[in-house]
Amino acid sequence: MIGVIRIAVILGLFVSLVISLVPFQYLFVKARLGWQQSLPRFFHRIAAWLLGFRVKVQGEMVQDRPLLLVANHVSWSDIVVLSSVANVCFIAKSEVRKWPVFGTFAILQRTVFVEREKKGRTAQQASDIALRLAGGDAMVLFPEGTTSDGNRVLPFKTSLFGAAHAVIREAGAEEVIVQPVSIAYTGVHGMPMGRFHRPIASWPGDVQLMPHLKGILKEGAIDVEIRFGEPMSVRAETSRKELARIMEERVTTMLQSSLMGREITPSEDQ
Repeated sequence: MIGVIRIAVILGLFVSLVISLVPFQYLFVKARLGWQQSLPRFFHRIAAWLLGFRVKVQGEMVQDRPLLLVANHVSWSDIVVLSSVANVCFIAKSEVRKWPVFGTFAILQRTVFVEREKKGRTAQQASDIALRLAGGDAMVLFPEGTTSDGNRVLPFKTSLFGAAHAVIREAGAEEVIVQPVSIAYTGVHGMPMGRFHRPIASWPGDVQLMPHLKGILKEGAIDVEIRFGEPMSVRAETSRKELARIMEERVTTMLQSSLMGREITPSEDQ
Protein backbone atom coordinates (compact mmCIF):
# COMPACT_ATOMS: atom_id res chain seq x y z
CA MET A 1 0.00 0.00 0.00
CA ILE A 2 2.81 2.40 0.89
CA GLY A 3 4.47 1.65 -2.47
CA VAL A 4 1.28 2.46 -4.36
CA ILE A 5 0.89 5.76 -2.51
CA ARG A 6 4.51 6.65 -3.18
CA ILE A 7 4.14 5.99 -6.91
CA ALA A 8 0.92 8.03 -7.04
CA VAL A 9 2.55 10.99 -5.28
CA ILE A 10 5.61 10.91 -7.54
CA LEU A 11 3.49 10.72 -10.68
CA GLY A 12 1.38 13.63 -9.47
CA LEU A 13 4.44 15.75 -8.82
CA PHE A 14 5.94 14.76 -12.16
CA VAL A 15 2.78 15.77 -14.03
CA SER A 16 2.88 19.12 -12.24
CA LEU A 17 6.51 19.54 -13.28
CA VAL A 18 5.69 18.77 -16.91
CA ILE A 19 2.72 21.15 -16.97
CA SER A 20 4.83 23.90 -15.41
CA LEU A 21 7.93 23.69 -17.59
CA VAL A 22 7.20 21.97 -20.92
CA PRO A 23 5.21 24.91 -22.40
CA PHE A 24 8.15 27.23 -21.69
CA GLN A 25 10.62 24.85 -23.33
CA TYR A 26 8.37 24.64 -26.37
CA LEU A 27 8.45 28.44 -26.71
CA PHE A 28 12.21 28.59 -26.09
CA VAL A 29 12.86 26.01 -28.83
CA LYS A 30 10.57 27.75 -31.29
CA ALA A 31 12.15 31.14 -30.57
CA ARG A 32 15.68 29.63 -30.40
CA LEU A 33 16.35 31.31 -27.07
CA GLY A 34 19.31 30.44 -24.85
CA TRP A 35 17.07 28.88 -22.21
CA GLN A 36 16.37 25.99 -24.59
CA GLN A 37 19.74 24.56 -23.49
CA SER A 38 19.54 25.18 -19.74
CA LEU A 39 15.86 24.54 -18.94
CA PRO A 40 16.14 20.78 -19.69
CA ARG A 41 18.91 20.53 -17.10
CA PHE A 42 16.67 22.15 -14.47
CA PHE A 43 13.81 19.84 -15.47
CA HIS A 44 15.95 16.71 -15.24
CA ARG A 45 17.48 17.67 -11.91
CA ILE A 46 14.00 17.71 -10.40
CA ALA A 47 13.00 14.56 -12.31
CA ALA A 48 16.08 12.71 -11.04
CA TRP A 49 15.20 13.72 -7.49
CA LEU A 50 11.60 12.58 -7.89
CA LEU A 51 12.71 9.23 -9.34
CA GLY A 52 15.14 8.71 -6.48
CA PHE A 53 18.41 8.86 -8.43
CA ARG A 54 21.33 10.00 -6.31
CA VAL A 55 23.92 11.14 -8.83
CA LYS A 56 27.64 11.31 -8.11
CA VAL A 57 29.99 12.90 -10.66
CA GLN A 58 33.69 12.31 -11.12
CA GLY A 59 35.64 14.51 -13.49
CA GLU A 60 34.22 17.38 -15.51
CA MET A 61 32.72 17.85 -18.92
CA VAL A 62 35.19 19.86 -20.96
CA GLN A 63 34.15 23.35 -22.00
CA ASP A 64 35.88 23.35 -25.39
CA ARG A 65 33.69 23.17 -28.47
CA PRO A 66 32.90 21.39 -30.76
CA LEU A 67 32.33 18.60 -28.20
CA LEU A 68 31.08 15.07 -28.80
CA LEU A 69 30.40 13.01 -25.68
CA VAL A 70 30.59 9.23 -26.03
CA ALA A 71 28.76 7.21 -23.37
CA ASN A 72 27.67 3.68 -22.55
CA HIS A 73 23.91 3.13 -22.54
CA VAL A 74 22.09 1.25 -19.77
CA SER A 75 18.57 2.64 -19.66
CA TRP A 76 16.18 5.44 -20.58
CA SER A 77 17.21 6.92 -17.22
CA ASP A 78 20.68 7.68 -18.64
CA ILE A 79 19.03 10.68 -20.30
CA VAL A 80 17.67 11.92 -16.98
CA VAL A 81 20.83 11.53 -14.91
CA LEU A 82 23.24 12.86 -17.55
CA SER A 83 20.97 15.81 -18.35
CA SER A 84 20.75 16.62 -14.64
CA VAL A 85 24.49 17.41 -14.48
CA ALA A 86 25.20 19.04 -17.85
CA ASN A 87 23.60 21.00 -20.68
CA VAL A 88 23.59 18.31 -23.36
CA CYS A 89 21.61 17.12 -26.36
CA PHE A 90 21.30 13.53 -27.51
CA ILE A 91 21.57 11.39 -30.61
CA ALA A 92 18.81 8.77 -30.55
CA LYS A 93 17.29 6.13 -32.80
CA SER A 94 14.37 7.39 -34.88
CA GLU A 95 11.82 5.17 -33.08
CA VAL A 96 12.21 7.27 -29.92
CA ARG A 97 10.44 10.15 -31.67
CA LYS A 98 7.21 8.10 -31.68
CA TRP A 99 7.33 7.00 -28.03
CA PRO A 100 4.50 8.39 -25.86
CA VAL A 101 5.69 11.20 -23.58
CA PHE A 102 9.40 10.29 -23.94
CA GLY A 103 9.31 11.14 -27.64
CA THR A 104 7.95 14.61 -26.89
CA PHE A 105 10.62 15.16 -24.25
CA ALA A 106 13.30 14.09 -26.73
CA ILE A 107 12.04 16.52 -29.36
CA LEU A 108 11.93 19.39 -26.85
CA GLN A 109 15.51 18.61 -25.81
CA ARG A 110 16.46 19.03 -29.47
CA THR A 111 17.49 15.41 -30.00
CA VAL A 112 18.97 14.41 -33.36
CA PHE A 113 17.16 11.27 -34.54
CA VAL A 114 19.04 8.76 -36.69
CA GLU A 115 18.15 5.58 -38.57
CA ARG A 116 21.08 3.30 -37.82
CA GLU A 117 19.81 0.47 -40.02
CA LYS A 118 19.85 2.66 -43.14
CA LYS A 119 23.54 2.62 -44.04
CA GLY A 120 22.94 4.82 -47.07
CA ARG A 121 21.98 7.70 -44.79
CA THR A 122 25.01 7.52 -42.51
CA ALA A 123 26.86 10.40 -44.21
CA GLN A 124 23.81 12.70 -44.10
CA GLN A 125 23.09 11.83 -40.49
CA ALA A 126 26.71 12.50 -39.55
CA SER A 127 26.38 15.89 -41.26
CA ASP A 128 23.21 16.66 -39.26
CA ILE A 129 25.06 15.93 -36.03
CA ALA A 130 28.07 17.93 -37.24
CA LEU A 131 25.84 20.96 -37.81
CA ARG A 132 24.76 20.88 -34.19
CA LEU A 133 28.31 20.36 -32.96
CA ALA A 134 29.48 23.32 -35.01
CA GLY A 135 26.69 25.38 -33.46
CA GLY A 136 28.08 24.77 -29.97
CA ASP A 137 25.81 21.99 -28.70
CA ALA A 138 27.44 19.25 -26.64
CA MET A 139 26.06 16.12 -28.31
CA VAL A 140 25.85 12.73 -26.59
CA LEU A 141 26.38 9.62 -28.70
CA PHE A 142 25.52 6.12 -27.43
CA PRO A 143 27.66 4.12 -29.88
CA GLU A 144 26.57 0.71 -28.57
CA GLY A 145 23.37 1.30 -30.53
CA THR A 146 21.22 -0.29 -27.81
CA THR A 147 20.99 -0.60 -24.04
CA SER A 148 23.08 -3.10 -22.07
CA ASP A 149 22.64 -4.95 -18.79
CA GLY A 150 24.71 -2.29 -17.01
CA ASN A 151 27.53 -4.71 -16.15
CA ARG A 152 29.55 -4.26 -19.33
CA VAL A 153 30.04 -2.13 -22.42
CA LEU A 154 28.82 -3.56 -25.72
CA PRO A 155 30.98 -3.16 -28.86
CA PHE A 156 30.92 0.39 -30.22
CA LYS A 157 29.52 0.96 -33.71
CA THR A 158 31.84 3.29 -35.61
CA SER A 159 29.59 4.92 -38.21
CA LEU A 160 28.39 8.01 -36.33
CA PHE A 161 31.88 8.82 -35.07
CA GLY A 162 32.16 10.26 -38.57
CA ALA A 163 30.28 13.31 -37.24
CA ALA A 164 33.55 14.52 -35.69
CA HIS A 165 35.26 14.48 -39.08
CA ALA A 166 32.21 16.06 -40.71
CA VAL A 167 32.59 19.13 -38.47
CA ILE A 168 36.18 19.51 -39.65
CA ARG A 169 35.30 18.88 -43.27
CA GLU A 170 32.08 20.89 -43.52
CA ALA A 171 32.37 23.59 -40.84
CA GLY A 172 36.09 24.30 -41.08
CA ALA A 173 36.91 23.37 -37.48
CA GLU A 174 40.57 22.54 -36.88
CA GLU A 175 39.74 19.90 -34.30
CA VAL A 176 36.84 18.33 -32.42
CA ILE A 177 36.98 17.25 -28.80
CA VAL A 178 35.61 13.77 -28.12
CA GLN A 179 35.17 12.90 -24.44
CA PRO A 180 34.30 9.48 -22.97
CA VAL A 181 31.57 9.26 -20.34
CA SER A 182 30.57 6.27 -18.24
CA ILE A 183 27.22 5.82 -16.50
CA ALA A 184 27.15 3.22 -13.73
CA TYR A 185 24.23 2.23 -11.51
CA THR A 186 26.04 1.26 -8.34
CA GLY A 187 23.67 1.03 -5.38
CA VAL A 188 20.12 0.74 -4.13
CA HIS A 189 19.00 2.05 -0.75
CA GLY A 190 22.63 2.74 0.13
CA MET A 191 23.78 -0.82 -0.48
CA PRO A 192 26.02 -1.99 -3.35
CA MET A 193 23.79 -3.09 -6.20
CA GLY A 194 25.89 -5.94 -7.59
CA ARG A 195 25.25 -7.89 -10.78
CA PHE A 196 22.18 -9.62 -9.36
CA HIS A 197 20.27 -6.41 -8.56
CA ARG A 198 21.47 -4.30 -11.49
CA PRO A 199 18.35 -5.19 -13.57
CA ILE A 200 16.51 -2.85 -11.20
CA ALA A 201 18.18 0.00 -13.09
CA SER A 202 19.15 -1.50 -16.46
CA TRP A 203 16.64 -1.61 -19.31
CA PRO A 204 17.63 -4.07 -22.04
CA GLY A 205 15.54 -3.87 -25.19
CA ASP A 206 13.36 -6.90 -24.40
CA VAL A 207 12.02 -5.44 -21.14
CA GLN A 208 8.71 -3.57 -21.22
CA LEU A 209 9.03 0.12 -20.34
CA MET A 210 6.10 0.61 -17.98
CA PRO A 211 6.84 -2.31 -15.61
CA HIS A 212 10.47 -1.18 -15.50
CA LEU A 213 9.46 2.41 -14.74
CA LYS A 214 7.16 1.15 -12.00
CA GLY A 215 10.07 -0.76 -10.49
CA ILE A 216 12.23 2.37 -10.47
CA LEU A 217 9.49 4.37 -8.76
CA LYS A 218 8.98 1.63 -6.20
CA GLU A 219 12.66 1.52 -5.20
CA GLY A 220 13.10 5.25 -4.80
CA ALA A 221 16.82 5.32 -3.95
CA ILE A 222 19.27 4.36 -6.67
CA ASP A 223 22.90 5.50 -6.73
CA VAL A 224 24.39 6.49 -10.08
CA GLU A 225 27.98 7.42 -10.84
CA ILE A 226 28.86 9.47 -13.90
CA ARG A 227 32.50 9.75 -14.91
CA PHE A 228 33.82 12.23 -17.44
CA GLY A 229 37.06 10.82 -18.81
CA GLU A 230 40.15 12.04 -20.60
CA PRO A 231 39.11 13.84 -23.81
CA MET A 232 40.72 13.19 -27.19
CA SER A 233 41.44 15.81 -29.81
CA VAL A 234 40.27 14.65 -33.23
CA ARG A 235 41.74 16.06 -36.43
CA ALA A 236 41.17 15.33 -40.09
CA GLU A 237 43.81 12.60 -40.14
CA THR A 238 42.42 10.77 -37.07
CA SER A 239 41.12 7.30 -37.90
CA ARG A 240 37.41 6.91 -37.16
CA LYS A 241 37.83 3.25 -36.19
CA GLU A 242 40.80 4.03 -33.97
CA LEU A 243 38.80 6.80 -32.32
CA ALA A 244 35.93 4.38 -31.62
CA ARG A 245 38.35 1.79 -30.23
CA ILE A 246 39.99 4.25 -27.86
CA MET A 247 36.64 5.58 -26.65
CA GLU A 248 35.33 2.05 -26.06
CA GLU A 249 38.40 1.19 -24.01
CA ARG A 250 38.18 4.34 -21.90
CA VAL A 251 34.44 4.01 -21.24
CA THR A 252 34.90 0.34 -20.33
CA THR A 253 37.72 1.14 -17.89
CA MET A 254 35.70 3.89 -16.21
CA LEU A 255 32.55 1.77 -15.98
CA GLN A 256 34.35 -1.16 -14.39
CA SER A 257 36.09 1.17 -11.94
CA SER A 258 32.72 2.61 -10.89
CA LEU A 259 31.16 -0.84 -10.50
CA MET A 260 34.09 -2.01 -8.40
CA GLY A 261 33.95 1.17 -6.32
CA ARG A 262 37.49 2.35 -6.90
CA GLU A 263 39.19 5.49 -8.12
CA ILE A 264 40.65 5.48 -11.61
CA THR A 265 44.31 6.40 -12.15
CA PRO A 266 45.36 8.82 -14.91
CA SER A 267 47.28 6.06 -16.69
CA GLU A 268 44.16 3.87 -16.91
CA ASP A 269 42.12 6.67 -18.44
CA GLN A 270 44.46 7.19 -21.39
